[in-house]
Amino acid sequence: MSTDSVDQGKRRFLTTTATVVGGVGIGFTAVPFVKSMQPSERAQAAGAPVEVDISNLEPGQLMTVEWRGKPVWILRRTQEEIESVEALTESSTLRDPLSEEESQQPPFAQNIYRSIEPDVLVVIGICTHLGCSPTFRPEVAPPDLGPDWQGGFFCPCHGSRFDMSGRVYAGVPAPTNLIVPPYRFLAENRLLIGETPVGETPGEAA
Repeated sequence: MSTDSVDQGKRRFLTTTATVVGGVGIGFTAVPFVKSMQPSERAQAAGAPVEVDISNLEPGQLMTVEWRGKPVWILRRTQEEIESVEALTESSTLRDPLSEEESQQPPFAQNIYRSIEPDVLVVIGICTHLGCSPTFRPEVAPPDLGPDWQGGFFCPCHGSRFDMSGRVYAGVPAPTNLIVPPYRFLAENRLLIGETPVGETPGEAA
């Protein structure tokens, strides 16, 4: 057998081996990349809807749950608080009294109550200015907030104010209302945060 034949045989063997090994290498390289694009179990859990029992939530009380790593406030409004929402709508106190900024709530909450039921408010408890967490101030006309305060949420970081519907006052640093997340009622006193009512579109909120 000639030397040229041996060299040609070796060359074909080495070329084939290199191709196979290279293909396997690419396969192993691609798998971690593809897997990294799949949401982790923790991420899936964080984005999952949260079921909440509000049967023990009395009028005037606020509770907090976590959804997608954010605090979600659920407020059972009293009749007086509902009436304050209605009264402020007719004044010039609020920047967006009719909730016309669509990105701040799903379509089903684009009303003065910013909710499905007038007595149950669901909002994300993060100020739309720089992300601080406002405090719940239900008292009317306290000395530190002045005679025009009808109850709502006050951000101590930079003084932004929101009414009992999470609507932002005019002339404060926060540019928009508090965000209403998607949610729906499973029963009279059971909410599912993270899903809109059947037949509704999610909108842009949250």
